Amino acid sequence: MAKKKPRTPPPPRVQAPQRRSGPARKGTAAAPAAPDDLGLRHRVLLYGFAASGFIGLIVVVLVIALGGGGGDPKQVAVDMTAANCSFKTVTAYVPKGQGTHVNSLTKKLPWNTDPPSNGQHYPEWAVWGFYTQPVNPRMVVHNEEHGGVILWWGSQVPKSTVAKLLAFYNEQPDGSFGTPYPSLGSKIAITAWTGDPSHYQQDGYYGQGHIATCPSYTPATKTAFEAFRKLFRGHGPEGIPLSVDEPGDGPTTQ
Repeated sequence: MAKKKPRTPPPPRVQAPQRRSGPARKGTAAAPAAPDDLGLRHRVLLYGFAASGFIGLIVVVLVIALGGGGGDPKQVAVDMTAANCSFKTVTAYVPKGQGTHVNSLTKKLPWNTDPPSNGQHYPEWAVWGFYTQPVNPRMVVHNEEHGGVILWWGSQVPKSTVAKLLAFYNEQPDGSFGTPYPSLGSKIAITAWTGDPSHYQQDGYYGQGHIATCPSYTPATKTAFEAFRKLFRGHGPEGIPLSVDEPGDGPTTQ
């Protein structure tokens, strides 16, 4: 398949572990595919997953319906409180009568958390990785829809803290993403979007967004982030498996 890349080149990434047998895709060329093509690719991808393991898909759906990847939502809240972090889960929001895709990298979108944890987004997602310059959040929300857990940090966060976030990312890079988010200032955040793929986008159902914001990254914060990642990573509302969300992977087309 030919390689396809975002319209605006993603910023340089800190080197992340590569698990692909072939060369990693670079996010530095060609214009995005049309939204209809992307929607078709998503459907083909999901149909392929179902055909290759229908029983496995049922198991995934049941796990997601129960909240995530086997962790304890209450424990996540307890751990976040112990780390002096705020934590909440919100109903994912897409304006009635509108779709999830907005073909603009500049339009203000009606997100219900900051940084965004769900909602409308650009038709192409960002190449998976850990970045040292801000990635457009309109693309990153699409990574969340795929099941990504996103690390965000403000412009005043020390480089030593960013290094610790990178180490956390490197522990389980598949379905993980890191990007600066300048308006956070000295704070850091972690977000995810979960949902039941069997009902996604039906009757106004879009799943749930999850967000924690923390004043610093301490051992207690790491413990809380581990619980968050265990519960939510790989359980996006589209049902995309982590094997498709490896570092260096990005949008492709036939």
